[in-house]
Amino acid sequence: MKYTGKRALVCGMAKSGIAAAALLQKLGAVVTLQDMKERDAVPAAALELEKEGVALYTGKNPDDIACEQDLIVLSPGIPCDLPFIEAAEAAGVEVISEVELAYRETTCPITAITGTNGKTTTTTLTGEIMKAVRPNTAVVGNIGVPYSEKVQGLADQDWVVAEISSFQMEKAKEFHPHISAVLNITPDHLNRHKTMEVYIAMKERVFAKQTAKDFCILNYEDETCRKMADKTAAKVFFFSSAQPLAEGIYLQDKDIFVKWQGIDEKLISVDELQILGVHNYENVMAAAAMGICAGVALDTIRQVLKSFAGVEHRIEYVATVDGVDYYNDSKGTNTDASIRAVLAMQKPIVLIGGGYDKGVSFDDWTKLFPGRVKHLVLIGVTAPQIRASAEKFGFTAMTDCETFAEAVDLCREKAEPGDCVLLSPACASWGMFDNYEQRGEMFKEQVRSYLQK
Repeated sequence: MKYTGKRALVCGMAKSGIAAAALLQKLGAVVTLQDMKERDAVPAAALELEKEGVALYTGKNPDDIACEQDLIVLSPGIPCDLPFIEAAEAAGVEVISEVELAYRETTCPITAITGTNGKTTTTTLTGEIMKAVRPNTAVVGNIGVPYSEKVQGLADQDWVVAEISSFQMEKAKEFHPHISAVLNITPDHLNRHKTMEVYIAMKERVFAKQTAKDFCILNYEDETCRKMADKTAAKVFFFSSAQPLAEGIYLQDKDIFVKWQGIDEKLISVDELQILGVHNYENVMAAAAMGICAGVALDTIRQVLKSFAGVEHRIEYVATVDGVDYYNDSKGTNTDASIRAVLAMQKPIVLIGGGYDKGVSFDDWTKLFPGRVKHLVLIGVTAPQIRASAEKFGFTAMTDCETFAEAVDLCREKAEPGDCVLLSPACASWGMFDNYEQRGEMFKEQVRSYLQK
């Protein structure tokens, strides 16, 4: 086996790192799993791996062992510009991402979905479409299931549907999906990537190794995505929410049509869908396009689209309390996602916003507030920035809260029958929460507690 006896360092003890270390250990490598956490704070899963022979390296960067390795695998949360990584590469050590590691062990076709927003919904829906014809399809990646965790259970005739983040592409080298998709590009993660040019370049890596035998799904209405058609060797399949296409899939009035390689017919009406908003119709078109490229029959795609109810934490209806609808959009971790959530609401909004600072402007989001948002409840370190941005557009109905529970309670006070309360922070959750899922679960739990009072 190619990893037998090889020294492998896996950096990061979150889900992806745990899965990568476990995979390498099963493949015969001599594995060290590293994290900046002190030993008393490492997850139980890491301690279980230690019992199976994986060495744990905790509390500091692995500067003293990095150059001794044959391979270093980075979890998505590990920045690539750390000194030990640069030193290891200079010494000839290969450094790859967890997704690249899993890809190298994959024998079945791969569909890879990236973009700033809509990835999780599109990945989940594409997974359901593929499962209708290939039941053992693995839905993995940034969606919350590490690719490395599932790869050993796959056979040649199966399929992988992977949600891919820009972080996961930083150290991807040979990653080659049969079908790729870039849904949209708006500013995000600039605290890590520094410039939009670098961010876009990371997204483009999803199709960098594709050939004329492959397919690339692109958003025709996103100028950055549309220009990517000139950068890929794959067959380009456009989708559009604004105009008919001579070839592709598009929304016209309330109907979605397909014109592609001999197909020329209506796929579905948006009235038949359970998910709301133009952004979700784009997700539907992208997922349908990927299904078509994979050879799934339109009737099968149509049935899956009709039954799909959306994903958790993305404009997720929670409950109606005293005539007020509550929606959990904790996955709205950037301004573009939260813009889509605000535009999807059909009632006056009491909005929770704020969180971790990713170094982006909030103006495109806050300029929508007048006439739509009744009151803004601010949390997290970005609260002053969001307040200043909103005031530029004449919006002043804002309150700062120290705790998340206080914020949700204040929303209940401010909302009246016929309003909606929307958690869509436009920021990452780090600092107050472990992840956006924890933030969303806390919101739902608190809302549901109101039903019991």
